[in-house]
Amino acid sequence: MKQSTREEEWAAWLRLAIKGDAQAYNRFLVAVTPQLRRMARRRCDQFGAPASEAEDVVQEVLLAIHLKRGTWDPSRPLGPWLTTIVRNKLVDSLRRRGRHVNVPIEDVADFLEAGDETHEAADRLDTETMLARLRDPQRDIVRSISIEGHGIRETAARLKMTEVAVRVALHRALKSLAALYRSE
Repeated sequence: MKQSTREEEWAAWLRLAIKGDAQAYNRFLVAVTPQLRRMARRRCDQFGAPASEAEDVVQEVLLAIHLKRGTWDPSRPLGPWLTTIVRNKLVDSLRRRGRHVNVPIEDVADFLEAGDETHEAADRLDTETMLARLRDPQRDIVRSISIEGHGIRETAARLKMTEVAVRVALHRALKSLAALYRSE
């Protein structure tokens, strides 16, 4: 069946559906869904969206057709109306997805394992650089509690300070570190 004949048949079914014919509406949906699926897949390929996105777009298009079928002007061709809905739903889907790129983990696993060691070393260097800018006992308190994971009581006993003094010093040290970090 030629595309124009097919679209004319779809348009006739949709006109009947708008008037309340449930069987015509069912025939329309069954007939148009494969075409919508092809259009969605083609658009997903065109815009670099994963193929799995196409089926979600088709479902959203079918829902939009159901909700907005009364907005279609029966004197106009049906194809451009359907194409516009597919395009708009794909754009909505891409916006929701954002600028995420899907890369299989197998493709980057080796790089990630090597990168972890490099990042850990750089993080340790950054941490030590920042801690060096604190004065004693703040530096010892931050290192003990925040880095080594010791408790307030244990740190206070080791430094021969009260727990309250350790808490105050920790608070002031973290505030100083935050200010130093923002200034860089």
